Amino acid sequence: MNRRKGVPARVPDGSVFQGMAGACVALMTPFTKKGAVNAAVLERQVAYYAACGIRGLYVTGGTGEGLLLSLAERKRVLETVVRANAGRMRIIAHIGCVNTDDAVMLVRHAEKTGADWISSVAPVYFGQSFAAAHRHYAKIAAASGLPFLIYATAGAALDPERDARLFDIPNVMGMKYTGIDFYALQRLIWRLARPAIFFSGMDPLFVPAFASGCFAGCIGTTQNVVPRHFAHMFDAMTNGDFASASRLQAEANRVLELMTENENWSYRKAMVRFIGLDVGAARPPYEPLTEEAFAAFAERMRRQGIVPEGDAAGEGV
Repeated sequence: MNRRKGVPARVPDGSVFQGMAGACVALMTPFTKKGAVNAAVLERQVAYYAACGIRGLYVTGGTGEGLLLSLAERKRVLETVVRANAGRMRIIAHIGCVNTDDAVMLVRHAEKTGADWISSVAPVYFGQSFAAAHRHYAKIAAASGLPFLIYATAGAALDPERDARLFDIPNVMGMKYTGIDFYALQRLIWRLARPAIFFSGMDPLFVPAFASGCFAGCIGTTQNVVPRHFAHMFDAMTNGDFASASRLQAEANRVLELMTENENWSYRKAMVRFIGLDVGAARPPYEPLTEEAFAAFAERMRRQGIVPEGDAAGEGV
């Protein structure tokens, strides 16, 4: 009898890594019409994604417009998410800032608030050497006892010999890798002196990424709109059903293509409104959509027939 064998999630031993495997949402930050953080909608987002089988939330990252928020707003968003979550999903607080000292302040707040992990991009705005990035990460990691997930953004080329040195920093225990060089990632993993966990940030390639055997799961933007697709992709692959996983990936990619055809981030947030969570518009310099533009975009989503209209509008969500 032929028995399908799935690809196991690459999750190291150790309590810090437990419960991390699966699909995670890079959470969008909701705003009111006046531009303030909308705590009520944020609570509904948390409830919805937990009900969809999502394993973790990545808070105030790029998708969450973290660098467009004040430090006080970032704190409030995390506090709201942790309270609403009530331990159901793992909470990863992105604390990356232009200023290292601001990042350190957010790290301490994240630990006090009850986040499970912290994460950060490399120093932004000014071009930085690897030595500067290493100092930045080391200072962040030393500010708390929380495990630290490095965020290797799209376009960041991995250098296995060099980047392995980042994992010598105490508390650095993983990476969100938004790239496609899985061979370079394998070579990085082989060089690590201690266990670490990795997440794919490349939404359209989650199936081939997971098949590489390098990843515990994914963290991405498209998961805001079709979270069940990614949760079911993960389940299908771990059970050996790559036909179903590939079908779900193809559908999610059609959603992603529509989501990203316009550079205005408010279109991405319009998709979340379509499923029943009105997260408002993206912050300036992006522009809000007119009601006419939203209606036209919503009609295109209906014709596509993949995004479940009003799915999050049910009672109790």
